[in-house]
Amino acid sequence: MVDGGTADGHLQGWQERFSYRGQRFRSNMSSTDKGRTMIVGIHHIAVGVPDLQRGIAFYRDVLGFEVLSEGKLENSPTADRCIGLNDIKAEVAMLKAPNAYIEMWSYSDPAPQNLGSRPCDFGYPHFALQVQGITEEYERMRSMGMEFMGEPVDFGTASAIYGKDPFGNIIEIYEIRDAQTPQL
Repeated sequence: MVDGGTADGHLQGWQERFSYRGQRFRSNMSSTDKGRTMIVGIHHIAVGVPDLQRGIAFYRDVLGFEVLSEGKLENSPTADRCIGLNDIKAEVAMLKAPNAYIEMWSYSDPAPQNLGSRPCDFGYPHFALQVQGITEEYERMRSMGMEFMGEPVDFGTASAIYGKDPFGNIIEIYEIRDAQTPQL
């Protein structure tokens, strides 16, 4: 395997060029040219829910997130332009974890669809929460009604298990026990 590619040569040179659906993209940065980016980190992940108050209760009470703000969004041409939809109506909340934010949306217009995503589907199939004491956290979350795919799986240097919020959004809880593995 060379340059991030597979043994048969697919995906070789992906750092310089790749294509998706006929469009070609080029990277202007090598792995040592970190100074050109203006990205400072991931600020938030947006989660769509059918019931904002129920979503807030789960993320606050079960996952321990702090609610920073709640509001309604409608009759906003500026928001319509930013989001790329027309005449949106939604409730929105911003929640804070120790080092990241969750932006929770509950749209009433346009009518949302439940796509029932699976971990293998395109899009944002899950997000992971790093925990300490995964067995205890798993038991605590499960006792509060969070559904999991099973019990935490031990990978030697880490343990993980996927679960779901009340609306089917997949959340991984992940414990790292190896100082060499990137962690928060």
